[in-house]
Amino acid sequence: MERIIVISLGGSIIIPDKIDVNFLKGFKKIIIDFVEKGNKAIIVCGGGKTCRHYQEAAATVSNLRNEDLDWIGIHTTRLNAQLIKTLFLGIVHEKIIHNPNDKIDFREKVLIAAGWKPGWSTDYDAALLAKNFNVKTVINMSDISYVYDKEPKNNHDARPIKEMPWKELRKLVGNKWDPGLNVPFDPIAAKEAEKLGLKVVIIKGTDLNNLKKFLDEKEFNGTVIS
Repeated sequence: MERIIVISLGGSIIIPDKIDVNFLKGFKKIIIDFVEKGNKAIIVCGGGKTCRHYQEAAATVSNLRNEDLDWIGIHTTRLNAQLIKTLFLGIVHEKIIHNPNDKIDFREKVLIAAGWKPGWSTDYDAALLAKNFNVKTVINMSDISYVYDKEPKNNHDARPIKEMPWKELRKLVGNKWDPGLNVPFDPIAAKEAEKLGLKVVIIKGTDLNNLKKFLDEKEFNGTVIS
């Protein structure tokens, strides 16, 4: 039976400081192995550090509105999406999706999407694509292995959370979106995902063996939000 997965791929995983070619090679192999079993993959690309560098530079030179900063971020997601699309030439949908509400005739094995418009991150776009393709789980590949009860980089006693309800996650991330916000899952997306009854799985993006375990429906490391 065909499975469709939706992946929200953090831009900082694609380009931590410079483009991570080894990650791209490993990610390509895992996705191709998955779709060769009769499945499909929808990959939504974030902006990551590239986005933040551009936003910081622009804000240093000019007094920008949040909408201006968001548009900078959106275009960095589209650049990253173009890069990811090249990994799957021959099996990827020709058009990179910007508006997740578009009616998409998705016959290929892989579909790539990027940022749509200001007001949220690509996590929200991933939630809408999941809705439109009747997918119940979104995989969020980010720079953390789990959601923690407090910020782990500065708090050595931070506890990883393996399962949490949307109510807890939304309390953790708040309700407001700011351009370049770095949280486990965008607050606007969290609200939408809860409304849609989606399950979101937060996993460390660079741990490709762990991604493969999840796709193979084996035990994996990460936080399940539902």
